[in-house]
Amino acid sequence: MNMLALRYGDDMIVIDAGLMFPEQELLGVDIVIPDITYLKQNKQMVRAIILTHAHEDHIGAIPYILGDLNVPVYGTEFTLALVRKKLEEHALLDSAKLHKVAPGETTSIGPFTIEYLHVTHSTIDCVALAVRTPAGIIIHTGDYKIDPTPVDGRPFDLHAFARYGQQGVLALFSDSTNVERPGFTPSERAVVVRLEELFRAAREKIVVSCFSSSIHRIQQVIDIAQSVGRKVGFVGRSMGDNVEIAHGIGKLRIPDGSVVRPQDLRTFDPKRLVVLASGTQAEPMSALSRIAVDNHRLLSITENDTVILSARIIPGNEKAISRMIDHLFRRRVLVYYEGGQSAPIHVSGHASQEEMKLLLQLVRPKYFIPVHGEYRQLFRHAALAQQMGVVSGDIFLLESGQPIEFTADGRAVRRDAVPAGRVMVDSGSLEEVEEVIIRDRKHLSEDGVVVPIVAIDKHTGRVEVSPEIVTRGFLPSDDGQEILNKAREVVLKTVEQSSNEEKMDWSVIKEKIRVDLKRFLNKQTSKRPLILPVILEV
Repeated sequence: MNMLALRYGDDMIVIDAGLMFPEQELLGVDIVIPDITYLKQNKQMVRAIILTHAHEDHIGAIPYILGDLNVPVYGTEFTLALVRKKLEEHALLDSAKLHKVAPGETTSIGPFTIEYLHVTHSTIDCVALAVRTPAGIIIHTGDYKIDPTPVDGRPFDLHAFARYGQQGVLALFSDSTNVERPGFTPSERAVVVRLEELFRAAREKIVVSCFSSSIHRIQQVIDIAQSVGRKVGFVGRSMGDNVEIAHGIGKLRIPDGSVVRPQDLRTFDPKRLVVLASGTQAEPMSALSRIAVDNHRLLSITENDTVILSARIIPGNEKAISRMIDHLFRRRVLVYYEGGQSAPIHVSGHASQEEMKLLLQLVRPKYFIPVHGEYRQLFRHAALAQQMGVVSGDIFLLESGQPIEFTADGRAVRRDAVPAGRVMVDSGSLEEVEEVIIRDRKHLSEDGVVVPIVAIDKHTGRVEVSPEIVTRGFLPSDDGQEILNKAREVVLKTVEQSSNEEKMDWSVIKEKIRVDLKRFLNKQTSKRPLILPVILEV
């Protein structure tokens, strides 16, 4: 949920507008966005939103915020291409004011003059912001690492940071994500050696899963596939969309004749095929999760195929990813994932300690404010800045909603907190969900709650008895009995048509039941109850 407001007098700009995905206890919530009460209270002051790069935790809240604050949005070409797609899905594109910028350019907005500085990260078209204000120069790094050999040949603009360091920087707001890692983050090109080695050793088809925004990684997979005489295919909605967008604006090079159409993947010679798939975090209905249990309509994997997970495991997803990897091994697939290898198959997009030190040395800010990270990471980044000679009194560890004011005489002062926090959203409706409703949804959602209970024999995978369906606040028992009888049949059919592996993986079978039942009930009643499948292992 990255978002920062910069105010001078009666003018304000907002840097980034990200979302986060909900924890399990936020029942019925699709996404979580920042609370913009402070911005709405000062609506007349907000001049623009400036985006640093195209990751969801920096642009995901844009469609929800533009409804309240329809201000100009500035971003680089790829960033705006992804924003444009989001706005189109929410029918907001016609009213949005999008302004494309590029590294080296400057934009003047009220008292602010913003220069966009090129930085390297795990996606493309990323910028840091150097903001000139009457009080002094503010630098916001966005997300970055200092990659000496970037895939697109456009290095991190160290000279620009050094130039501002010589001019004098009032405050540096800097990415803290990887502060716990010593040394330097390896270059994106570091994965080439291992990937090429695995591609050449592969006996059958290769499936590579990476984040769909990792355009550099996708480019390298395409290039290596070309060099070993293989063609590429793409599966997964986000993977297909992002590849299409990046290729359409010339940010991704795909040689003519090197792509296999999705509908041809099953019949194409596996010895000449590389497939890029989304689903690195084992999301229940993602492409790779479906492939792992042989439930993908476009692709199957068989013994001696190779699967490469070229992404980090996001904390909290370990169990789901572990289950997915187990499914792959059951199919006698060769699976490669992060850790324990001489050459990496994934590298981070964030700076490690030595890069952070280098940036501090170049910028030499008067005040230092670590951002982008948990509190422990901000704390450790502050300690790192102290090692580099920044006086502890000139370092500010800020919680969300905690303002800092730079006064006319050059001092920095903490001010009273402003409203901040999180807002839960049902993405289909764009409506905010109050905390109290989240608590109530444990028993009752907006259209009631439906709990299908299925008893599955853990040895045979058979459904032992007819599924039971318990409802609260959904349909009166008299009127709804016929619908519930049909709903039982839907649940039974879903389970019976699933493979044994899916039946043994509770997260997959629960999601399948939820999706099928949701579609059926919505069609029958036009309601969208909260569906909480329960699997009983007998």
